Amino acid sequence: MKWLWHKITGGLTSVSQYLVAYGPFGLFAIALLDSALIPLPGGPDAVMMLLSAARPAWVPIYAAAATLGSVAGCIILYYISRRAGRRALSRFSESKQARVKQLIDRYDVLSVLVASVLPPPFPFKLFVVTAGVFRLNVLRFAVAVAIGRALRFLLEGYLAARYGEHAKELLARYYPAIGIGFAVLIILIFVGRSILKGRTIRRRDAET
Repeated sequence: MKWLWHKITGGLTSVSQYLVAYGPFGLFAIALLDSALIPLPGGPDAVMMLLSAARPAWVPIYAAAATLGSVAGCIILYYISRRAGRRALSRFSESKQARVKQLIDRYDVLSVLVASVLPPPFPFKLFVVTAGVFRLNVLRFAVAVAIGRALRFLLEGYLAARYGEHAKELLARYYPAIGIGFAVLIILIFVGRSILKGRTIRRRDAET
């Protein structure tokens, strides 16, 4: 697997390269650091693909480790932002702040879930910071991040295990479209659920 190692680790820091040796535990640490405060080149996505290509049978374990690390890191950033208040948003433009706040006000944790699936350069951290500043329910926030990140890491692991050296190229080419597809599917599921819930409530009201 030397070819894949050199292809992917070219974008990793020395810290990431050190942690990779610890398998799922190292991946957990990388995901936590990347999501909390220290963006790492390549981040958990590159490491997820590297490890999955080397050991395909462990894809679910790697995806679970990356997801848990990412959720833990996001919760840390959430509480830091919650404590800092609006100062935490100062590094983002006012237009982006307003847009994300509008999305969270309108769609609640659904916006966080969708944002967690989409690839860079989508500003996911802005959603995390905004959720903390405006005190979105932390449990629902964590569940949304977990679902979105799990979908993303499982897809990356599957591609790496199946296509090896071509996985990174396939991901770069098709992931934006796949991510948007996931986002649309999630939105449709929630919209459908809301419609069914509304019909059930109206039916009960009509019966009483």
